[in-house]
Amino acid sequence: MRAFLIFLGLVIAAIVGWVWLTLTWSYSEGERAGYVQKFSHKGWLCKTWEGEIAMVTMPGAIPDRFQFTVRDDAVAAQINALAGKRVVLAYEQHKFVPTACFGETEYFVTAARALEEQPVSPAPVVVAPPPAPAAPAPAAPTTAPASPTSAGYQ
Repeated sequence: MRAFLIFLGLVIAAIVGWVWLTLTWSYSEGERAGYVQKFSHKGWLCKTWEGEIAMVTMPGAIPDRFQFTVRDDAVAAQINALAGKRVVLAYEQHKFVPTACFGETEYFVTAARALEEQPVSPAPVVVAPPPAPAAPAPAAPTTAPASPTSAGYQ
């Protein structure tokens, strides 16, 4: 029985250590910019903020979608306050998190800020060169052309 309890304690310590490691060590960090498409607080037992932004590279292009998780309520309040504006989300990517209780995605947003709107032209403007000046009209002939019968053609 004592060996079983030691083994069980080691297994629990390994799981706790794995969860701690995956949540504190980030695989990558970065920023994504776009418009928040959806953002909700959901979960049966462990509620997390889950969202999605549409990243548009140019007007008229099909947007890429970036799904993310927010664990901090203060950051979630920032994102809710920026609804309808273009936002920049700073995130950390945590791979191999053992349960969805910490979030449904591996991208955990750590900060949010509004992005200054930049005027975008709807399409590239192409300036055509001005047309070339028209050539002068040909001068009227001074003599009448010979008819086929007068030139020996019959």
